[in-house]
Amino acid sequence: MHIVFFGDQHLDSLGGAQVSMRLQRTFLERAGHTVTVVAPRMHAHRVPEGDVPAGAYVDLPSVPITLDREYAMSWPGRATDRALDRAMTQRPPVDLVHVQADFWGAFIGHRYAQRHGLPVVHTMHNRVDVGLAAVTPLHRPVLAVLNAWRRRALRGIGIRVGGSDGWSYLRGLAAGASAVTAPSGHFARRLEQNGVFPHVDVIWNGIDDDVRASTLAAAPAERRPGRPRFVWLGRMSPEKRLLPFLEAFVASGVDADLEVIGGGAQRAAAERIVAGRDGVTFAGRLTYAQTLARIADADALVQTSIGFETQGMTPFEAATLGTPSVVCDPDIAAELEGGLWAVPEADPTASEREREAQRTAALAETLRRAAADIAAGAAPSPVPAVAEAFRQSSRTAAIVAVYERVRDGR
Repeated sequence: MHIVFFGDQHLDSLGGAQVSMRLQRTFLERAGHTVTVVAPRMHAHRVPEGDVPAGAYVDLPSVPITLDREYAMSWPGRATDRALDRAMTQRPPVDLVHVQADFWGAFIGHRYAQRHGLPVVHTMHNRVDVGLAAVTPLHRPVLAVLNAWRRRALRGIGIRVGGSDGWSYLRGLAAGASAVTAPSGHFARRLEQNGVFPHVDVIWNGIDDDVRASTLAAAPAERRPGRPRFVWLGRMSPEKRLLPFLEAFVASGVDADLEVIGGGAQRAAAERIVAGRDGVTFAGRLTYAQTLARIADADALVQTSIGFETQGMTPFEAATLGTPSVVCDPDIAAELEGGLWAVPEADPTASEREREAQRTAALAETLRRAAADIAAGAAPSPVPAVAEAFRQSSRTAAIVAVYERVRDGR
């Protein structure tokens, strides 16, 4: 098959969805399929990861939308439609569209599929309501604007979906799809319960089989003695809760090393919180292979976002590498099934300020417990079945089954 991916951001940019899509493309190509990736042209200079064949990407005209020029936007309209159609004339006939976007990339992808009579598989990567609420107090009017934009950009595609909240927005995106997938069971259930799609296929984002094997081969047979080593990685933005984590780490008083991997607008604030603290390092952005090596070398990974992640890839990556996790999100903790220290939830009847204080205190106590277990050689072990199911080769087989079902009209 020839599958066309649509993303909100170029696959060379930073982000979990981009990592997942790069892996999907690689493993689909290995299985004999052709994949074209359509996304906004990137304005920042980044060295592409992996062996990307010429012509794999269609870079749409775009404008940068962040100060570091890491992220860009392509306007969904007739000019973009024409540019895309011209570029696709140089490629083989398309069998299926796979939309893995939540904003302009989704609009552009659904418009392309409608023009050419192609079926659509839509992967939902984003809890837009939770993400927007984390970054702006104006999330409700922003969602209303997004829904109006969605109705205008997708006029005539699927059924007309009203409403102005986050679930209405996702229902509108799914209206033109033949199948909807989600990267976790808990997000799939929420999508079904809120009427986004009748049945959502659960297909986890995976880890590169080859990089996993080489990382495990290079890792020491046993953990080195000494201070416990924690690692946190992700985008440094409010929904990831890096700053509350660092406050909890300082408050815990644990005698441990911490490496923070990633970049973003909150880095300066993060560095101020731990200024003068021995053993805390900021590694910046690393390659995929380097990041996995750091996870494998750590005693524990810390995942701190709550309610935002539609999967939360990092604890699953850690599980495949034999590294346990400290997990704040109860849904992610349940899906991991074991091999973790779960942070107790805050009192839902308390005020937001009280809940945040409870979360910080609970995280600090969990870090103390994790450090003590690591020092005593009593850290929990990840569940082998979860680690095995997270390999990208198994995830590719699962999505190909969905593609074939949709292509054949089943």
